[in-house]
Amino acid sequence: MKLSFVIPTYNEEQSIEVLYREILENMSLLKYNELSYEIIFIDDGSTDNSFSKMQSIAEQDSNVKIVKFRKNFGKAAGLQIGFRIAEGDIIFTMDADLQDNPKEIPHFLKKIAEGYDLVTGWKKKRRDPISKTIPSKLFNSVTSSSFHLKLHDYNCGFKAYKKELIKEIDIYGEMHRYIPALAIAKGFKIAEIPVEHRKRKYGKSKYG
Repeated sequence: MKLSFVIPTYNEEQSIEVLYREILENMSLLKYNELSYEIIFIDDGSTDNSFSKMQSIAEQDSNVKIVKFRKNFGKAAGLQIGFRIAEGDIIFTMDADLQDNPKEIPHFLKKIAEGYDLVTGWKKKRRDPISKTIPSKLFNSVTSSSFHLKLHDYNCGFKAYKKELIKEIDIYGEMHRYIPALAIAKGFKIAEIPVEHRKRKYGKSKYG
């Protein structure tokens, strides 16, 4: 089995190496035969040293791929190109800001093994300012009602997908926020699990 990690990144120079090490540390704990991985960093037009940090990692690890955008196109564009080139049987998406904890990877895989096509995280104890949490709760309430799909956290970036689902979903603009609804509409099975949401360590939020 091969796992792909798709990580859109915008000005996260201080977080990239830490996240890379954490992913590898948690991969080493997984008890699967013939398990391989790839990490796909999408540099979404960063103006700091994010790209050079990615290059340094890729020079030491052939399993790391980099896509560089000339300018900031947004999270959906990063996910779309990442999905297009991902070779894994299961594709994870994570934010690059270290608020997602890679120790949750086994919990996602457990749900995938139970037969779900998409497992989405729920930041049950969200470590964000009220200026983000209140709009998020409103968005989740309205979206759940509109699509008749009750989820606590549509917009959580920490998700795991079967390859088959990725091939069926086309995202653009802000459509990455509605991936669970798009998946349900196509007949895929979805699960939601609570995940640890860590306090941002460096900088400020880049993606909504």
